[in-house]
Amino acid sequence: MSRKLIDWLEHRTGVETAIKSFLYEDIPASSGWHQVFGSIALFLFMTQVFTGIMLAFNYAPTPGEAYNSLKYIITEITGGRMIRGLHHWGSSMIIVIVVLHMCQVFLYGSYKKPREATWMVGVVLLLLTLAYGLTGYLLPWDNRAYWGTVVTTQIAASAPVMGPYLTRLLGGEGSIGVVTFARFYALHVLLLPPATMILIALHVYLVRKHGVAPAVNDTAPKKRFFPEQVFKDTVATFVAFVILFTLAIAAKVPLERLADPTDTSYIPRPEWYFLFLFQTLKFFSGPLEVVGSIVLPTLAIIGLFAIPFIDRAALTQVRKRTVAIGVLVLAALGWGGLTAAAIATTPNTVTVSVVDQEGPEGWQQLSAEELAGIGYYRKEDCASCHSPGNKLGADLAGTTTKKTAAWMIAHFKQPQQNMPGTSMPAIQLSNSQMNALAAFLLKWNPKNARELEAAPAFAVEGAMVYQGQKCGICHQVNGVGQKMGPSLNGVAGRRSREWMEEHFRDPQKMSPGSPMPPYKFSSRDMDRIVSYLLELPPG
Repeated sequence: MSRKLIDWLEHRTGVETAIKSFLYEDIPASSGWHQVFGSIALFLFMTQVFTGIMLAFNYAPTPGEAYNSLKYIITEITGGRMIRGLHHWGSSMIIVIVVLHMCQVFLYGSYKKPREATWMVGVVLLLLTLAYGLTGYLLPWDNRAYWGTVVTTQIAASAPVMGPYLTRLLGGEGSIGVVTFARFYALHVLLLPPATMILIALHVYLVRKHGVAPAVNDTAPKKRFFPEQVFKDTVATFVAFVILFTLAIAAKVPLERLADPTDTSYIPRPEWYFLFLFQTLKFFSGPLEVVGSIVLPTLAIIGLFAIPFIDRAALTQVRKRTVAIGVLVLAALGWGGLTAAAIATTPNTVTVSVVDQEGPEGWQQLSAEELAGIGYYRKEDCASCHSPGNKLGADLAGTTTKKTAAWMIAHFKQPQQNMPGTSMPAIQLSNSQMNALAAFLLKWNPKNARELEAAPAFAVEGAMVYQGQKCGICHQVNGVGQKMGPSLNGVAGRRSREWMEEHFRDPQKMSPGSPMPPYKFSSRDMDRIVSYLLELPPG
């Protein structure tokens, strides 16, 4: 029965002949372990496609919702964290393997006639692999992704002549937003995969057409691709998967806070494979910046395409290819040195993974009034005098004894009366704003100082809007406020961003009979207050 089925398929599709032709192709006797990188790269690409599809089943490709959906995947979906880990670390591994594959081909001179086209297709595949990393960087829509993409679009904008067109193409005009996200997503999911599949098919076809490049003086009889080379490729692929699986389980991929365009203090850093370029840019400034961002990378790409036409000498043994060995060593030293320098000069900032928190962050546990107080503390620039080591004022977070709220408010209004001789000016805030500032200072202590100082700007500003509109008269946040309306803790699990925005504009439409008045917020205030409310933990 099985033979009849195979014969039926063979007669109608030729699949048996095709498989035998593929497996039993003759390859040079010198083929071996050094040629397994191509098979590993193909396997990793298939892994990326599979894990990407799995993520897409629960991923919402719009800013804001993308972040929430990824958070849902990691925390709620069975195996979601592992799938994301496989996809994230797979993107790094495939770049390493593709580069190693090209280094092996370059070292052995396998790009020489008649394999020039095979090499050039490989260069394009390398560029596409890097493009995956570049376009996928934005998709989590956290702070790290947002500000890294800001740098990317700024580099594209610096290109001579083409800069404005590239910026428009990437949707990076003005700011990073919905258009930028949509185009990066389309590139990452809709354009790059089919282009990669076509080029992989072309690459494999060219390899089969011209055969595997033999070593010099390889006079031994040829061998079949199956079973010896297939076994080596399978073992190498299995080892690569074990490494990838271990990374996905042991090395957690952080998801930082929701992208905050107002957080200009955030220091963006690219993925490790772009750190060498990031460090190179530091050697150029002003008008010369385009040299590091555009000219040198372009020349490097042109050089890769030109290698088969520059090196037209006869094929020699690897140990005699001193120039090729020297170029690889210099390239490795340059790349490694620049990457190490970029890592060494990275500021010591703490990366906070939101999904790895055992509970809500410190600022999420504050009342809206206390969180708004952080905004007034920042607005008045109190940290310029009241910070550790500053002798102009006391360390307000580190002090063990706290004044009463009434004392602080009186001090805000007339500093000279409470502390004669102080250089502190009177604070120009309303009474309710001074109350909020005092409430924050009473809550601030050495244990939570670092967490509260890191409160994201969107949440702080959202709490300030909430307080300014006196929303606490009807609603509760973290147990503070009145119960005329529903508690706003955990609202993200009940309502979408779009619903909340429309409810603010027209409460009667969304909740007939609601006593809540409509609010004509500016687009910024609407974004701030909705973003803040969506981050409130369940009550």
